[in-house]
Amino acid sequence: MDFDELMQQMQPGPDTWTAIIPEDWLQGRSAYGGLQVSLALKAMRALLPTEVPLRTLQVTFLAPVPPGPVEITAHVLRAGKSATHVEARLQMAGQTLCLVIGVFGLSRASSVNILPVQPAVTVDEKPLQLRYVEGITPVFLQHFDMRWLSGSRPFQGASTARAVIEVGLHSAADRKASDLHLTAIADAIPPLALAMLHKPAPASSMTWMLELLSDRYDHQPLNGWRFDAEVLAAGQGYTSQTVMIWAPDGSPAALSRQSMVVFA
Repeated sequence: MDFDELMQQMQPGPDTWTAIIPEDWLQGRSAYGGLQVSLALKAMRALLPTEVPLRTLQVTFLAPVPPGPVEITAHVLRAGKSATHVEARLQMAGQTLCLVIGVFGLSRASSVNILPVQPAVTVDEKPLQLRYVEGITPVFLQHFDMRWLSGSRPFQGASTARAVIEVGLHSAADRKASDLHLTAIADAIPPLALAMLHKPAPASSMTWMLELLSDRYDHQPLNGWRFDAEVLAAGQGYTSQTVMIWAPDGSPAALSRQSMVVFA
């Protein structure tokens, strides 16, 4: 089931949305994190009267989300003149598995206007194409194209963890991006700290903050998103990873920050 089909199968109820997590969207024993957040975002968007741009997402992954039916609840925490804070939860059997807070905000007049410029990158002579391999890579990877343009690669025993990676999402050929697609794409790359290991080991995200740098993405395709990623700090099994995400046209799209654990 591709991403858009999965979003379309969400069913609204009086207070709760329901969705089915298919086996092909798993990341280890849990649903892929980007999918969890996209499900939550769709439920949050249904509470807004207009297409107010999403500005930030704050996510805590509390427990694995197994395949099967999941409930998504959402409610408005506060609605001001410009900004609206909305909370969503993914739940099974009354247990909250993922907690998401989204901040949606109308544009404001401001004299401050700073936009980062995409730096040039020297592409490796033989970029690594990360493909889905049954029993080896996470199953959700079959829905993505991922290519290491430069930098540290998984399990090469690197001394640093820094890479430039190109990511695309499989979907309908004529489909343009939305913030739902972006949240799915933004979590796709594996923890960069794995590049410092010599052999595979499990890793997972605990928290994730995504700051969106544009108020619309519907002119962008679903492939060719560039991730400039770096591990800023690591110790005692925990890592802090930051990613600058560039849209296919080279414009700044989002800033991603994640706290992760690496079990090695």
